[in-house]
Amino acid sequence: MTRGNIRLPQMQGGLFLTDGGLETTLIFHDGLELPCFAAFDLLRTADGRDRLHRYFTLYARMAVGAGLGFILESPTWRANADWGKRLGYDAGALADANRVAIALMHEVRDASATSTSPMVVSGNIGPRGDGYDPGAIMTPDEAHAYHAAQIGVFAGAGVDMVSAFTMTNVDEAMGVVRAAQDVDLPVVIAFTLETDGRLPTGQALDDAIAAVDQATGNGPAYYMINCAHPSHFRHVLDGEGRWIGRIRGLRANASKRSHAELDSAPDLDDGDPAEFGRDYGAIIRRFPWIKVLGGCCGTDHRHVDAIATCCRAGVGGGAAC
Repeated sequence: MTRGNIRLPQMQGGLFLTDGGLETTLIFHDGLELPCFAAFDLLRTADGRDRLHRYFTLYARMAVGAGLGFILESPTWRANADWGKRLGYDAGALADANRVAIALMHEVRDASATSTSPMVVSGNIGPRGDGYDPGAIMTPDEAHAYHAAQIGVFAGAGVDMVSAFTMTNVDEAMGVVRAAQDVDLPVVIAFTLETDGRLPTGQALDDAIAAVDQATGNGPAYYMINCAHPSHFRHVLDGEGRWIGRIRGLRANASKRSHAELDSAPDLDDGDPAEFGRDYGAIIRRFPWIKVLGGCCGTDHRHVDAIATCCRAGVGGGAAC
């Protein structure tokens, strides 16, 4: 563990919430169009920035009300070079958008954080390609070079850490970690899992974690499971080994549908928020070192509220919800 990882408050104990499915909330609940699923494009207008500010403030206040920490994941999952180019951003405009996103996260933290609800600003990184399909896989060196630009902007903007979500393959994850190490930023890797609990490449989660750790000198502060329903990965956690202790966060989907089904669905499957909270509570009782809790596709404030209720009860020894 590096010195940078030690300074993260979520590594010191206590539960931390994060938000739900930003993009699915904006599209299906707020009725917005998000070309390329890119929430960062809203930062171009005052109305868009206000919408994002209200969204993150809702979750930050939820964490304060529950007496929990909160991680502000910037709305920059699509704000890398390839996706930015599709939306008409050159390198300068893309860097500006990333800086504005981090400034917005600082604004929310400054207005919301308390002594009992510390807040962490994280630069959110997405894959170069699709979060469901690994497509053409870069080498670790290519991924390092590709993601270094965004991570460099985050470092200059004053993030506490970077988080790479919906990583579909270990090579890209390795590159992200090395780029974060270059600027001495703690980094988190969140792998996408399929309905069988494996990465989209078919690799087992334990093998993926071991590969990234070996290639980067145990570089990630921790790992997360991302973009799969709890029923898809519960059995994976029945395994044994050091790798299980490396998982410290969950951002699951509300729906039990596969990625292919979600991709083709015209509607939003938001599942059952109460059941979702109970699923998290059961996992936290088994693995109390999992401290970072939020949602992914289809989740909203109802799901995160249920998570807070059930997981506080489980960790505090109260009755399970």
